[in-house]
Amino acid sequence: MMGYYILIGGIALFSWLVSSKLKSKFKHYSKVHLQNGMSGAEIAQKMLDDHGIRDVKVVSTAGMLTDHYNPKSKTVNLSEGVYNQRNAAAAAVAAHEVGHAVQHAQAYEWLTMRSKLVPVVSVTSSMSMWVVFGGLALGAATGAGLGFYVAVAGLVMMGFATLFSFVTLPVEYDASNRALAWLKAKNIVTQSEYKGSEDALKWAARTYLVAAIGSLATLVYWGLQVFGNRN
Repeated sequence: MMGYYILIGGIALFSWLVSSKLKSKFKHYSKVHLQNGMSGAEIAQKMLDDHGIRDVKVVSTAGMLTDHYNPKSKTVNLSEGVYNQRNAAAAAVAAHEVGHAVQHAQAYEWLTMRSKLVPVVSVTSSMSMWVVFGGLALGAATGAGLGFYVAVAGLVMMGFATLFSFVTLPVEYDASNRALAWLKAKNIVTQSEYKGSEDALKWAARTYLVAAIGSLATLVYWGLQVFGNRN
């Protein structure tokens, strides 16, 4: 168990560092005011209009960095620091979330795959660890039949969460690429504002990368506990 705690501690520390850097970048680029004076909400609406998407609404949501696109309600939800703000960070985040709406409208395959995994992961992710623990308690690592199969079932559940984390990566990177391409093509931002938007989205993407690596490391660790000591 000590190895597991060290692994989780290391991943948590790395995740905290990346998250802190993201917040620092967002704060920095929030001071880079857009020359066109557009708010995050206005940018999001324009990007929707430019892509011919008429059935998605742009709404405000509470909190910081709580921005997201909801495919069920078809809403681009922008946080308080984005919806009414007129800076490079707000432009980047608003366009990124609309990027997801564009993916949805165009049936982007990775987004479709992630959406199909959501109901499975929502059920299995919270119980997978307990199932693995239960299997190990029943003797999975020593070759006991029932315990082994219980632990494997837990690993399969954990595997769905890991798969979800890695499928999320192309979804997020593609949304950022769509956002940046549109911001540049439509001259929404100046060259210096564009660099700020690009840097902010780069750090946002790294939070998903850290999450995916952490999920994989956890899966491998428990896989070794289940299979590593079997006779």
